[in-house]
Amino acid sequence: MSAQTEALNKLIKEQREGAKQWLHYWQEFSAFDTWQFWFHVIMFVTPLIILLCAMDWKRAFQLGFYGFNVHVWFTYFDDFGTTQALWTYPYKMIPFISHSVGLDASLVPVLFILVYQWTTKHNKNYYIYTLLLSLFLSFILKPIFVMHHLFKFNSWANYFHLFLTYIIVIVLSKVITDFFMFMQKKAQEIANQVEPAKKGRRSKFR
Repeated sequence: MSAQTEALNKLIKEQREGAKQWLHYWQEFSAFDTWQFWFHVIMFVTPLIILLCAMDWKRAFQLGFYGFNVHVWFTYFDDFGTTQALWTYPYKMIPFISHSVGLDASLVPVLFILVYQWTTKHNKNYYIYTLLLSLFLSFILKPIFVMHHLFKFNSWANYFHLFLTYIIVIVLSKVITDFFMFMQKKAQEIANQVEPAKKGRRSKFR
C-alpha cells in the first residue's frame, strides 16, 4: 500500500468516525425532543411559505435563479467555516450536514430574494438595500444566535468576517444573474430577428 493510499484511508476513517460522533451528539442534544431542533424547522419552513405568498411569479425564473445563487454561495462559505472549525452550529435540523439548513437553504436566500424583487421592481439601489440586510444578518441576527447558543465562533473569525462573506455573496449573485438575464435577452432578440426572415423565405416559395 502506497503512502498516499494509506494517508487517504486514514482520513476517510477519521471522517467516518467524526460523522458518527456528530450523529451521536445530535441524538443526545439536538434531536426531536429539543426546542432548538424545532426552531431550525420553523426557520426552514416559515420563509418558504412567505416566499410562496409574496413572490412575483411572473418573474419566478429570474428570482429563483438569483435565490439559488445566494443559496449556493452562502452554503459554500458556511460549509468552509464549519469544516475549518471557524464556527459551529451547536444545534441542527439535519445531523449529517455541517452547516445550518434553515439559514443556508431558506431564511437567507428568501430574505435576499424579497429584497432583490423589491429593488428591481421599484428601481431602487440593489447594493444599498442588500448591504443593509447584510449588516442586519451579520451584526444583529448572528449575535442573537450566539446569545442563545445557536451559533458559536471557535477561532479567529468574527462578525466582520461574516459580513464580508455576505458582501461577496450579494455581488456574485447579482452579477451572475444579470449576465444570464442579458444573455437571455440577446438570444430572444436574435430569435425575433431570425423568425421574420424565415417567414419571408417561406412566403417566396408558396
